[in-house]
Amino acid sequence: MTGRRTVSGGRSVTTRTASLRYAIGVVLAVTLVACGAPAGSAGSQSQTLRIYSSVTQSTVDAVVKGFEAANPNVTVEVFRAPTGEVNARVATEQRDGGVQADVFWMTDPLSMQQYERDGLLLAWTPANASVVPGEFRTKAFVGTRILNLVMVAGSSLANPPKDWKDLTSVHGTVAIPDPGFAGSAFAALAFFATRPEYGMGFYRDLKANGAVQVKSPGNVVTGVADGTYAAGITLDRVARAAVEKGSPISLIWPSSGAIALYSPIGVVPTGHTEVARLFVDYVLGKEAQTAIANTGWQPVRDDVAWSVGGPQQSIDWSKAFNSQAQLLAEYRTIFTP
Repeated sequence: MTGRRTVSGGRSVTTRTASLRYAIGVVLAVTLVACGAPAGSAGSQSQTLRIYSSVTQSTVDAVVKGFEAANPNVTVEVFRAPTGEVNARVATEQRDGGVQADVFWMTDPLSMQQYERDGLLLAWTPANASVVPGEFRTKAFVGTRILNLVMVAGSSLANPPKDWKDLTSVHGTVAIPDPGFAGSAFAALAFFATRPEYGMGFYRDLKANGAVQVKSPGNVVTGVADGTYAAGITLDRVARAAVEKGSPISLIWPSSGAIALYSPIGVVPTGHTEVARLFVDYVLGKEAQTAIANTGWQPVRDDVAWSVGGPQQSIDWSKAFNSQAQLLAEYRTIFTP
């Protein structure tokens, strides 16, 4: 019997040893070839695919549901948690004998770049890779959706910010998410710290104006909505969802552009490599991209309808990756956990 199991917040699914999973995968691969399993299908043998992800639960559920419908002999197990918790789990498994994931589907490229550097990702080119813009691809992972960091303000704020620098002079407390907890928050840090017009001075100015750190982009929106904070930095999808529910906030698209980051996916070279590749190709397909759009995120394909947003600014990911520890350490001298 197939079905999806989701685990979050540190509760573990039942795992097998890496060697056993590899052996089973080899047998499956040989069997599928011998039986002439059609391309683009998982064949008739029952298989289990394990995904580690920091992607929003509703998005993961929608995509996995479609994949399982197309591949009824595959059982998908998902460990979903914030970026920091996924990274901690991966580090623990590396020490304990081997990573148990078949697929990583993350919020931002930084964790994936580290996984690639650690040799945890398979270098390959998905069949649907051409639908992903070149700046959203590497040899080991590809973007699946676009996240936009924007500003949010209380509806009653007299002079709401129009662009990023205005946050340093807002009359009231500004909330920013923790870059050590949320991947999207680290993307904001990477953007500001590596841009000469902002630099780390931007965070020092925020702090001097009374800004505070909260845990996540969702906490920013909640705090602005209940009047604890006057404004903050968050994800447009989180702010839009709150506005649609009648929350007393305003989503502000910065005049210079939202900070755009891509959400990457990659395959871990385990015994389930073929079905993992199949899942990645499915995520890049039009059906899954439509599901991603329907759950509120900008699809990476330009042939899937999307009309939300405004100008966007990109991040120099290679520069951010090479200075990740340094940036976070410097940030911690300004905002402590």
